[in-house]
Amino acid sequence: MSFKPAQWPRRLRSQEWFGGTGRDQIYHRGWMKNQGFPHDMFDGRPVIGILNTWSELTPCNAHLRDLAERVKNGIYEAGGFPVEVPVFSAAESSFRPTAMMFRNLAALAVEEAMRGQPMDGAVLLVGCDKTTPSLLMGAASTDMPSIVVTGGPMLNGYFRGERVGSGTHLWKFSEAVKAGEMTAEDFLEAEASMSRSPGSCNTMGTASSMASMSEALGMALSGNAAIPAVDSRRRVMAQLSGRRIVQMVKDDLKPSDVMTKNAFENAIRTNGAIGGSTNAVIHLLAIAGRVGIDLSLDDWDRCGRDVATIVNLMPSGKYLMEEFFYAGGLPVVLKRLGEAGLLHKDALTVSGETMWDQVKDVVNHNEDVILPVEKALTQQGGIAVLKGNLAPKGAVIKPSAASPHLLQHRGRAVVFEDIDDYKARINDDALDVDETCILVLKNCGPKGYPGMAEVGNMGLPPKILKKGITDMVRISDARMSGTAYGTVILHTSPEAATGGPLAVVRNGDMIEIDVPGRHIRLDITDEELAARLAQWSEPADRPTSGYEWLHQTHVQGADTGADLDFLRGCRGAPVGRDSH
Repeated sequence: MSFKPAQWPRRLRSQEWFGGTGRDQIYHRGWMKNQGFPHDMFDGRPVIGILNTWSELTPCNAHLRDLAERVKNGIYEAGGFPVEVPVFSAAESSFRPTAMMFRNLAALAVEEAMRGQPMDGAVLLVGCDKTTPSLLMGAASTDMPSIVVTGGPMLNGYFRGERVGSGTHLWKFSEAVKAGEMTAEDFLEAEASMSRSPGSCNTMGTASSMASMSEALGMALSGNAAIPAVDSRRRVMAQLSGRRIVQMVKDDLKPSDVMTKNAFENAIRTNGAIGGSTNAVIHLLAIAGRVGIDLSLDDWDRCGRDVATIVNLMPSGKYLMEEFFYAGGLPVVLKRLGEAGLLHKDALTVSGETMWDQVKDVVNHNEDVILPVEKALTQQGGIAVLKGNLAPKGAVIKPSAASPHLLQHRGRAVVFEDIDDYKARINDDALDVDETCILVLKNCGPKGYPGMAEVGNMGLPPKILKKGITDMVRISDARMSGTAYGTVILHTSPEAATGGPLAVVRNGDMIEIDVPGRHIRLDITDEELAARLAQWSEPADRPTSGYEWLHQTHVQGADTGADLDFLRGCRGAPVGRDSH
């Protein structure tokens, strides 16, 4: 920790709009006053943008308008000037073809909202999966003082006495219906129990994982990640964050001061300890690219390999975010990592304190939820990165959510050329498949779907489910929901749509995976693979206009975060530029 606060008072960038008696300043100030702001609000105090991803079509974030008011209270209390700004909200549950296609668009919109408007700092008000990384990416590109406030997870679901996790039980119940173990009527009844309060997924899905990543990176106040959406302490957290951002502006404490290489390593290890989503891989790679940090899949494997998964939450374990919060939440996990020598303790956080100063005295209130290391769900959690001739640039798997007996496996490929092919054939009893086979799905990566949808956790064929088999090895260039589970290999790079080896896998090919050995191989000769690749041709139905064209033309591979190539590693123009 070597941060030195800036001198205060000083002239802030918002004064380029509001400070003075010239025509331009009166123009900007005068229009703002039509909302009833007193003249002294423009006296040079920090102007804080509350970047709100509220939307009724983003159900996880539909309660954020209330939290924005709490943030405003904190900003006013600390002597700042809050302005609420709606920003692009990419909802995982409703955007087609996939919210991931619009993460980069949202990040670009957020960046320009910050860069082009009179604000000195920002509160990133987020919740649903893509809203957290997109706002962090935008803030990283501007490097304006910023703090994350998440909306929090929903309350536990219950169905006939069983704890129901959002997403996780959707997959489980859906498979049970296909296996004939659950009626469609019961499935509809269970639906009402899955989402019974405002908030994001109550499992350790992507929303909870990214909330945890924000806290582990130091970009949110300690304890932010797990507070339930409807708990009064969520409102308190919002108000305290509003107070804090004002001081951050005065100190000029920026994302680049907080999101260092050590901070990203802390986040990677945290993801292993919580059994976090594979989606965290692609998002942290993208955020690091915006900050200018050299982060790679090798870092994920190096830092996560020896981290035990100690948070007993679905989809890896049995509890939900509500219990995680009651047990002490992420600070307890960070303390455990520090005690094990797996935490950069001196990493700076938005509080102005080091990570260790924040967590060293916290207490674990339930050791069945946050487990002792010797009782971990798996001693080697984290995200495993597999490489080989099928994935020269890497593929990822979440061992804590996989079946141990399948982590070393050799099987016959059953190939689906795209998601439509999969949907057309997976339920056919004539499909030539058994439980030893490996399901292979192509053309679902960043360019292929397009947008890299969460279809990697392919449902099993009904003929397999009816045998009582609940897991098979599945390989794709897609993503999967953080709420999902199974022996699912994802993000295979290069993707099929760009001519990666996945594109030329054929039915009947033998594939070997060795997760402990970090290896994946298509069992054909190098000469045969080269011959197949030479015959491959790019799909002809590429878009020719609109954002889809921009995305398809410029999106990078999953191995570097699937950001747009003209944005990665470039912060753009300084936020202080003046157009007048």
